[in-house]
Amino acid sequence: MTAMAPVGEPAELKKFTGPQRAAALLLVLGKEHGAPIWEGLSVEEVKELSAAMAQLGCIPAPVVEHLLVQFSSEVSSMASLHGSFETTERLLAGILPEEKVKEVMEDIRGPSGRTMWDKLSNVSEGVLASYLKNEYPQTVAVILTKLKPDHAARVLAELPRDFGTDVVARMLRIDNVQKNVIEQVEQTLKTEFMSNLARTQRRDPHETMAELFNAMDRQTEEAMLSALEERAPESAERIRSLMFTFEDLTKLLPSAIAAVVKQADKKVVALALKAAPEEARKVFFAGMTERAAGLLRDDMANMGPVRARDCEEAQSQLVRLAKQMADRGEIVLVDPKSDDAVIL
Repeated sequence: MTAMAPVGEPAELKKFTGPQRAAALLLVLGKEHGAPIWEGLSVEEVKELSAAMAQLGCIPAPVVEHLLVQFSSEVSSMASLHGSFETTERLLAGILPEEKVKEVMEDIRGPSGRTMWDKLSNVSEGVLASYLKNEYPQTVAVILTKLKPDHAARVLAELPRDFGTDVVARMLRIDNVQKNVIEQVEQTLKTEFMSNLARTQRRDPHETMAELFNAMDRQTEEAMLSALEERAPESAERIRSLMFTFEDLTKLLPSAIAAVVKQADKKVVALALKAAPEEARKVFFAGMTERAAGLLRDDMANMGPVRARDCEEAQSQLVRLAKQMADRGEIVLVDPKSDDAVIL
């Protein structure tokens, strides 16, 4: 009998950087188990990991399993995780003080870069010029001397002509700017410009639309998604990947399904399963005691005819409950859209 070769590193792992791998692990650990790690990190490390987590997107199962090879069998059977700005902020809110969370999120929602000048170099010239034209020419001159020449030139071109000429004249006279002046300018940029810029950064519109579609009735949702697929197939696919439906709920780990059923109103569960396929019902019943499953079957049988719309609303209520529980760290939602999804 030939011995099995050890499982190698999954090919997908190469796409994830060191910080992204660390962020994935912390996302799995959640608040309870991850808190001691977060508390031991510096502000810069928290920002770096938070930025990586917010940009993770979908993590395939082989990568999750490789990173957590010593983890329990339940965790290793997850399909994948999904990291976003919202999940990152909710996780940090349960671990760090409010002000620290605000600082981290403003930083990662804003332009990338380790220093203020790196960040400004990643702000479009139009946006930066729109802010700078209301500042003192001397302050603008100091700021532009700290930027990369090509970016500073583009910003100057966007400024009003007379104002820009004044700024250039002042840049020519600038010698060595005192350190405390630079620090004051940096602080002003951070509090007045970067914080406002971060607040105006829009979340991924596909995430917003996924939430909107999740709130629709099944018929309207499918009709609109089908129409969108004809016009913008990539956007439709992205929205579908971000949606979490009742069908996806049945693909959670048995322990997660059991936790949802335990917290849900039993009438809602019965109504949701009334219109569910037999396979979905079996998944729910498997997470219940024999007696509880029997009582639920009786409730469903005694309901008689029910409106399809009522069943869909009950299923939506269970989905919303699962999301709320995931936000509180009580269960972990896998990404059921992965090809590696496992139905237990």
